[in-house]
Amino acid sequence: MPAPILDTPRLRLRPHVISDMDAFATFFEGTRADHLTKPQNTSHLWYIFTSEVGSWELIGIGGWAIETRDGQLIGQVAITQPPHFDEREIGWILFDGFEGQGYALEAATAALHWAWEQDMQTLVSYIEKDNTRSIALAERLGAVLDPAAQVDEDDALVYRHSPDIDGNPEAYA
Repeated sequence: MPAPILDTPRLRLRPHVISDMDAFATFFEGTRADHLTKPQNTSHLWYIFTSEVGSWELIGIGGWAIETRDGQLIGQVAITQPPHFDEREIGWILFDGFEGQGYALEAATAALHWAWEQDMQTLVSYIEKDNTRSIALAERLGAVLDPAAQVDEDDALVYRHSPDIDGNPEAYA
């Protein structure tokens, strides 16, 4: 199954195309990627990028390219669960110049609505303790810190996302 296309008022979440990898390379060279595992070389970047694309076929979840309505690629939102993750995660990145405009909130909200429509009961976001911007976004999305959740990295916090208690995604509207 390829990534479904999700539309929001300002954005389109779409399957990745090979030309998106150039923007990822630029992103990982900058400081905005300091809270992520940076690829060691082009081959490692290829593995990271293609895992976001290929996991759709293998497990029905993966990464979406985030683009503006005029077609400008601005980042990624993903629902993933690689073998080293204890739980299914939602994560996001925005490229330089697009932060602070509500794009990550809008894209992550669309991805969460999709997840709840697929009957996913919970998602987590693994966030480094000093990544204050991602923590603030997780909290704006309604996620709560889950200190009891398993995490492999000492400096990571786990924020838990769940639909409303009645099972509807209205908390994320």
